[in-house]
Amino acid sequence: MGVLRGRLVVLCLLIICHESVVLVCHGGITSSFVRQPEKTIDMPLNSDVFKVPHGYNAPQQVHITQGDHEGRAVIVSWVTPDEAGSRTVIYWRENSKYRFSAKGAVLRYKFYNYTSGYIHHCTVKNLEFDTKYYYLVGVGGTTRQFWFRTPPRVGPDVPYTFGLIGDLGQSYDSNRTLAHYETNPAKGQTVLYVGDLSYADNYPFHDNRRWDTWGRFMERSVAYQPWIWTAGNHEIDFLPENGETVPFKPFKRRYHVPYKASGSTAPFGIRSRELRHTSLYYHHILHMENTLLSLNGLKRSFQRLIGLKHHG
Repeated sequence: MGVLRGRLVVLCLLIICHESVVLVCHGGITSSFVRQPEKTIDMPLNSDVFKVPHGYNAPQQVHITQGDHEGRAVIVSWVTPDEAGSRTVIYWRENSKYRFSAKGAVLRYKFYNYTSGYIHHCTVKNLEFDTKYYYLVGVGGTTRQFWFRTPPRVGPDVPYTFGLIGDLGQSYDSNRTLAHYETNPAKGQTVLYVGDLSYADNYPFHDNRRWDTWGRFMERSVAYQPWIWTAGNHEIDFLPENGETVPFKPFKRRYHVPYKASGSTAPFGIRSRELRHTSLYYHHILHMENTLLSLNGLKRSFQRLIGLKHHG
């Protein structure tokens, strides 16, 4: 550890074992909220939090994540149920009359007896730091508008508040947990998600409709601030007896991360300059070890290293 002399380096390995964690860290514990440990039932498919937006082919399940490792890009993702529709995101700075556009890609996937809607991913680049942007997805009468704020320029004394959430699911307690995060006075600016998203694999044949309901449920938060994803054991979705032999198929197609910008070869490891965040799954522990070995080459402005690993 001699190479780390004169620097503050914090390594946090968060091991999440079948329980939900919600924490907003800003120099200490910010809330006494504790989700009950007993298993609760999932909300039914007709719950109001799963409501489909009005209009033909209206974009749904809108969510954003960081689009590079500097904070000047976001990946905007959404699903259109009936046809591909527009692949374009229109965006603009607050109080600006100038509008910009970015075009993304669209894909679909099949999982056993399920076929997904049209899943869009569009990277919006060259954004300004610490700036509020509005963005539009969809076309015509089914256009939907959201907003986000980019992080401040990285510096040794720049505050930034992260929320930590894991094992959320879509139960009644999940709704209470998300509401608690949304109303926390610490006001998290980005969520580091520590694995286990929809729990669709708890259903017969890994019912992928539960990926859709989870996406609509989460939109109220993830469309307005980046959530940076870590995969958990419930994202594996390995079902060889029904012909599904590709692990992580739904997760990888629905929830993109900027792994290429970080020099990673798979979407389970990314970096963020704000905190040198590394998202891991099992064999990517080797990636963490390499990151630790490379600390000697980092600048003295390096403040923290936070590693997120989900343990099922």
